[in-house]
This record gives sequence, structure tokens and C-alpha cells, in this order.
Amino acid sequence: MSDTTTGADLFVEALSQYGVTHLFGNPGTTELPIMDALAGGDLEYVLGIHEDVAVGMAAGYASTRRYHSHHDDSVNPLGVVNLHVTPGLAHGLGNLYDAKMTGAPLLVTAGNHERDFRHEEPILTGDLTTLADQFCKWSAEVLSVDALPTMLRRAVRVALTPPTGPVFLALPADVMMAETDKEPERLGPIPNAGGGDPAQVERAADLLVEADNPVLVLGDHVARAGEQAVDAAVKLAEASGARVHGEMLGCEVNYPTDHDQWVSFLPPREDLGKMLMQTDTLVFVGCSTNTTLMHHDTPLVDAETTCIHISQDAWQVGKNQTADAAIVGDPGLVMDAIADHLSESLDADVRDARREQVSTLKQSLASTMEQMGNDPKAEGETRSSKAELVDTIHAVAPDAYFVDEGVTSKYAFLTRVPLEAEQFISNKGGGLGYGLPASVGAAMAESMQENPRQVIGFVGDGSYLYYPHSIYSAARYDVDLTVVVSDNRNYRILKDNTVRMLGGDYADHAFIGMDFEPAVDIPKNAESHGARGHLVSTPDEIEEVLSEAIDTAGTDVIDVLVHD
Repeated sequence: MSDTTTGADLFVEALSQYGVTHLFGNPGTTELPIMDALAGGDLEYVLGIHEDVAVGMAAGYASTRRYHSHHDDSVNPLGVVNLHVTPGLAHGLGNLYDAKMTGAPLLVTAGNHERDFRHEEPILTGDLTTLADQFCKWSAEVLSVDALPTMLRRAVRVALTPPTGPVFLALPADVMMAETDKEPERLGPIPNAGGGDPAQVERAADLLVEADNPVLVLGDHVARAGEQAVDAAVKLAEASGARVHGEMLGCEVNYPTDHDQWVSFLPPREDLGKMLMQTDTLVFVGCSTNTTLMHHDTPLVDAETTCIHISQDAWQVGKNQTADAAIVGDPGLVMDAIADHLSESLDADVRDARREQVSTLKQSLASTMEQMGNDPKAEGETRSSKAELVDTIHAVAPDAYFVDEGVTSKYAFLTRVPLEAEQFISNKGGGLGYGLPASVGAAMAESMQENPRQVIGFVGDGSYLYYPHSIYSAARYDVDLTVVVSDNRNYRILKDNTVRMLGGDYADHAFIGMDFEPAVDIPKNAESHGARGHLVSTPDEIEEVLSEAIDTAGTDVIDVLVHD
């Protein structure tokens, strides 16, 4: 750096020194100092033509780069996004919320008016830090250029330190234009959450020895802790003989789903979730969303159930159920230690008997799992079932990296596609409009690998229509991405929830505002943004179209008509 530089120059240089390579954003006047500084730096600017698209792309990029960082210490998984003052930040809040729920390590920034101008209340004025605060680990404004190096270093560290998540910095235009002789500060190492309280680790092991039918419920903090944490989950399951489920609304692969002791992700419904958690001992590891989609009338977990809680996030330990053993620490390190205790203290015959219980339950649930998404066809129906679509995707691209917002197609996918660690991410927050831009960001991240995987965005038509202009960014940057739209031409999730909430049958409700009539021509929409668009009307067409899309570089959007 030169002896004198601006705050914007310092911002760009510091990010580059920290290993950041991409800056996602949508620019405005208050961001012009940063846009000008980018011309002299090494960061690649990625334009999203809506701020929420930019945030979603940055989050998908960060979640994917986190997986890469588990195998390469030189990778900084931080996603950085720059938004335009108050309305721009407000536009980005939907996917900022979803990024918080997925634990994406994000640095979100926004320009702001000059400090000596705000008393006149110029257009676009607002309280940026308060706006962002509820969705961030830390939200602050840089009020002095000399404070920028420390605040930027702190923001990056807070985002990357487990439990990971978004942070926000407001960057006033005058601070970004001010000259300074400050240098970027060293980032320093990012710690894990440690091995937990040894006494609580031993107590957890003792409780598992005493259990009759232990069940592991694994949340997404396991996958976020690294592939070694997923391996530790397998080690703990095998050492304890426990049945294994993913938490409700689980959105990453926390356990290989073809393992003998894996049963299912817990459905976010009171009847099914409560049934599968009806046991004497539950171990909640890395959970954050293990509750139902809608209000439940009775407790999901019996008050007498022994509960062991393990998380790198202290807030989640004992949050919704009393913890009989409570451990704050890295999920992988903690599970590994408990498994070591069990290998010495649990009788092999007991372990084998528990595994036999798991096998019996899996056999009893097999037909139910098989029916997920395999809805019967009405007479004359030519569209694909969700199960047929999912089965074909798996047959054509079993090793792809999947980014999901399939909504009512999701559980057909999760029950029919065997998944390995680091192969799947999804929208954990539930707000639509995350999956498509996250797919674009994930594909950008994957392209940085020596042997990039094929990236498939699997979204519903309702999800696609939130931010179809995400495809503009994919085409603009020549992203190799295949988007498969499971298109039932309605908000099916709302129809299902109407019946569950209000009772009656589907024929009893009008479902106002829940059908797409007239339908949007999704292939033409994709083509208008620069991608290749394909319409698939019958199940027999899926394999050929999908195979060709995967084999062709660039961005394809495949609109597959499905029936409910």
C-alpha cells in the first residue's frame, strides 16, 4: 500500500489480505468510493440486480466455501456483500435472515450518508445498524477511518468464529473517502469451540450406557463443524448403538444417509416428530430448528425423557428441553470423546441389541418412506410425480452438489437420494427466495476448486419466481449451473398447511392466492436472462434433458411439470 490511502482502499486491501476473492453487491451512490477502489484491487465484483439476490449469492458461496475450508486451511469461506444504504439493506433482509439461520459466515456492508449531512434527513436515510442487528452476530457503523482496520478485522473474526453467522458494518461515504496511513490488521487464527466440559462429557457417556433405546438427533452445526464431525457422529452412533435422525428442518448432511443406523430427517409435524422422539434418551447434537412448522398442542419430547445437549452455540443447549447433560463445544470433538468412553463402558451385546431395534424400526417405516412424493396419478395425468423427478436426478447425477429450496419436493428428495457429507445445503430459514441465488453463489464457489462438482439447484416454482433474475448473474458470469424447477404451479405448502390448520378436506377450501394462473413461462424467463431454458412435460423426458444440461457448460434452467 502507499503511505496515504482512503478508507475504501483500505477496505479492499484488507479483504484481499484476509483471503477474500469476491465481493457481491448492488451499487448505489453511497457505495461509489468502494466501487472506485475495486478498480485498483484484486477483488472480483459480482453484480446482483436485486440486493436480496446479492445476499443469497454471497450466502450460498460462503456455505460452500466453508466445506472447502475444511480440507484447505488457505480457504477463507467468508462471503462479503455490499448493499445500498437503507432501502438496499432493507431489500436484503429476507436472505440475511436465511443466512443467519443457515449460519453462513457473511460480512454485510452498506454505504451511508456523510456524517455531517444526516441531520438534514436526505433521501434513503435510516438507522442501518438497528435494521440489521436482529439478523447479525454484530452490527456497527465505522465512524472514523482510523477505526476501520480494527472494526473490519473484528467483523471478519466474529462472522467466522463458531457459531458462524452474518455481521454488519455501515460504511459512511465520508469515512470511505477519508485519507489514512493505517494498515490492515492481521486476522489471526479462528478457534473452534473446544472439547467441552470433561465432567459433562463423562456424564453424557454414563447416561447413554444407562439408556434403553437412545436416539441421536443431529443438527446442522455438525456439518458446519467439518467432515470430521460427521465422522464423529458415525463413531458415536456405532459406539452407542443409537438410532439416528436429522433435526426438523435439517438442511445439511450431518450423517451419511445410507448408513444402517440412519432412519430419516425428522418431519416438522407434531404427530410424526413426536412419535420418532418417543424414547427414554435423546441426544441433541448441533440442533437449532428442531421444532414443528406449525403450533403443536402437546410437548414434542416427554418431560421424563433423558436429554443430552451438545452444541457449539450455548444458546441452543437446553433451549426447548431440559438438559440432563449439557455440553458447549465443538460437536465433532465432543462426540468423539463420548464415543471413546462408550467403547470401554458399553457392553457389546447391549450395543448389538440396540442396532437390531433400529433395523426393525427402519423396516416398519420403509413403505412410508417409499411413498414420500410418490403421489398417485389421477386418470389422464401425464406430469411427473416428485418421486419420479427425484429418482431421475439421482440416476443422472448421483455425485452432484445440491442446493435445495424444493419446499414440498424436499422430503421426497431427502428420503430417496443417498447423501454424503458436504453434498447438500438448503434453506433453513424458510423464507422463499434463498435457494436460487444461493445456487448461483454455490456454483461460483465450486468453480474455484481443482475438480469442481456439478452444481444442481433444486427449487420449486414458487421459489424460482421470487428472484428469477438471479439467473442474470449466473449467465453474466458464465456460471456452470443446472437449475431444476419442480413446477406444480401453485403454493402447495400453503394448501397443505391450510388443511392442517383449519381442518376439513382439500375440497373444502378455496385456496385464495395460491395458484399461478396464468402460469409464468419459466424457460422463456430464463432465456431472457441469458440462460438456456427447457420445458419438461412428462417423466420420460427428464433424463435426456438433464443429462444434456449437465454435459453442457453454462447455465440451464429445466422446468419440470409435476403433479401433487
